[in-house]
Amino acid sequence: MAARLVTYRFTVQDYHRMAAAGILQEDDRLELLQGEIVEMLPREPGHAGSVKRLMNGFLPLQVEGKVIISVQDPIRLGEHSEPQPDLALLQPHPDFYAQEYPVHKIFTWGWK
Repeated sequence: MAARLVTYRFTVQDYHRMAAAGILQEDDRLELLQGEIVEMLPREPGHAGSVKRLMNGFLPLQVEGKVIISVQDPIRLGEHSEPQPDLALLQPHPDFYAQEYPVHKIFTWGWK
């Protein structure tokens, strides 16, 4: 008889508890995607250059005052996902999401 693979689907709350307990380290390049903890790909110069191009050129002029631009920061998408997209355009928030990660997005780039 073949062994059955058992998996566990983590919630965002589980993910944060693991970080608080020291199971996940601050320097770990991880994100929670649909309940799975996934290692993020290393940043390469071409990729980093593209993000910088967006942030230093066209984009800020087009969205100034209309959205908050978030670069490579966590965003909560439901109970089982907290990715770190390269770029997210967020709904304006008075404290710029200083108290909690955003849960609303207008647009994300660099996360599938």
